[in-house]
Amino acid sequence: MAEHTALLFSIATGSPDPIYRQLIEQVKRLCAAGVLKPGDTLPSVREVAQALAVNPMTVSKAYNLLEMEGVLERLRGQGMQVAQRRRQGKGEREALLRPALERAAREARQLELDDATILELFKQVLKEAT
Repeated sequence: MAEHTALLFSIATGSPDPIYRQLIEQVKRLCAAGVLKPGDTLPSVREVAQALAVNPMTVSKAYNLLEMEGVLERLRGQGMQVAQRRRQGKGEREALLRPALERAAREARQLELDDATILELFKQVLKEAT
């Protein structure tokens, strides 16, 4: 799983969100979607840092914060694993999506797009994503 997980992470260099925050949100979304399941081992800090060309301290910070939140757990000699916890409810998954939608809404307003255009574009994007 470790090799595949590194491929699931991506960094948006132009994003106002710090890289560690982007990693945290991606791990949470992957867990909420069931892509990462309890007991799955994440790639090492070094592997993620090399794959994304970021500072290992950035990845370490993300992992440590996820551990503090109970999303990940550190197992001696095995690295970080997804914690054994319940599947997130719909409200929790919606809360994970909300910041991305808020950013998209702000950008749409800055571009002076009307609501109907925005919703139609989002419907198109949803269709393309399935």
